[in-house]
Amino acid sequence: MKERHVLRHTVTGIAGLAIASLALTGCSGSSDPNTSGSGDAASSGTTKIDGTGKTLNVLVGANGLYPEEQKAWFESVSAKFEEATGAKVAFETFASANDELTKIQTSVLSGQGPDIYGLGTTFTPTAFSTGAFVTLGDAEWEKLGGRDKFVESLLGISGPSESEEVGIPFASRPFVMAYNTELLKAAGITEPPTTWDDLTADAKKLTGNGVYGLAVGYADGYDPWKFIWGMAEQAGNPILDLKDKKATIDDPAVAAAYETYFGWYSDGSVDPASIGWKNSNAVAAFADGKAAFLPMVSASSKVALDASAVKDSYAYAVLPTVPPGESARPADGVEAASILSGDNWVVANYSQNQDLAFELIRILTEPDAQLEYFATFGEMPTTVAAAEQVQKDNPSLAPLLDAAAKSVGTPFTGAWGDTQLALTNVVVQALPKLQSGSVSDADIDAALADANSAAQSSLDKAK
Repeated sequence: MKERHVLRHTVTGIAGLAIASLALTGCSGSSDPNTSGSGDAASSGTTKIDGTGKTLNVLVGANGLYPEEQKAWFESVSAKFEEATGAKVAFETFASANDELTKIQTSVLSGQGPDIYGLGTTFTPTAFSTGAFVTLGDAEWEKLGGRDKFVESLLGISGPSESEEVGIPFASRPFVMAYNTELLKAAGITEPPTTWDDLTADAKKLTGNGVYGLAVGYADGYDPWKFIWGMAEQAGNPILDLKDKKATIDDPAVAAAYETYFGWYSDGSVDPASIGWKNSNAVAAFADGKAAFLPMVSASSKVALDASAVKDSYAYAVLPTVPPGESARPADGVEAASILSGDNWVVANYSQNQDLAFELIRILTEPDAQLEYFATFGEMPTTVAAAEQVQKDNPSLAPLLDAAAKSVGTPFTGAWGDTQLALTNVVVQALPKLQSGSVSDADIDAALADANSAAQSSLDKAK
């Protein structure tokens, strides 16, 4: 691929929102999921709600890594909630960001659908822009146990301001990379790379004898755009310039990011089968010792890796924070170790069961419930007491806390959902050509022009 001169732009607006360190204060929570904190309304001073005969409908993302555990969790939550309130909980899942956006749009237009949505943080701005979800005032926060129950920094993408929040933090998901300590040691690599170019070089060096340098899920519905966005932010391009209301996907910095991402496949540093892999396939390959690096992974991988062949030979590290083609981050670049990521609960305005909805969310964000969820799925807690306990009990997760401190929020605009999909579609469209050999610069430029047009159109329409 030809070299490109990377143009840089000043980061503007709230695209520079960063999550503060999770060095937390507060009392510890019990790790026993059967104690009163996980479902006794009276223990928090709230009035018991009678939902006898009612059903709460909840939409969440399908967990591709732990599907059976998620199914069991659904059943457990519904049973406990029925015991506490008399109401059942019916869960529905979506499988991709496109499904997520479609469900939001359909429900908003029809004025009916789930009572509660579990949305990825990057889709919270899209939900907010519809005006179809409950704005959280003092009364709503009181139903949940208080706003100060939650880690302050994780409220950074709950709304455009503290008085306009709709998202209730449920799970924190800073992204890092896992690496195989034994493979790196055997290759004479003493520390994980801190630039994308060094990661690419190390991956080539570590590829051979049935082992690949990287495990990447090219067909995943969520991860590909995160690589591109992070590299572009580090180069000084926030993808959407909210101040000038301009999409900047067609910038050379974005093209360089895609070239790096596709280059891992074309230079043989990933398993050829990864063209069809989801994130769960990449985790499985790394867990089997078939890859040296597993980039763009969260603490949710810990449960699987601790039960795998690499349980004693893996560690986490912050993802590279220097963009492709550079040995140091440019002056206008942003560290952007991770997106400000996780899941938020939002409650629909049209719901006839809002009191029940807030009671369910209160229960699911109590310390014991959060610790149980972490133990099952590896998702980092969002409430102060539970997050402090996880930090205390899991020193190996220190790089995730570091990544959280260096995370950056995606632009808070209703146009972000379409922009995220446009970034993903560039990968989807490129996969057939990539599988045949490589994706040309001309192909990338054409795809970026289309993606930029789609993002700009959405940005023009956004509030």
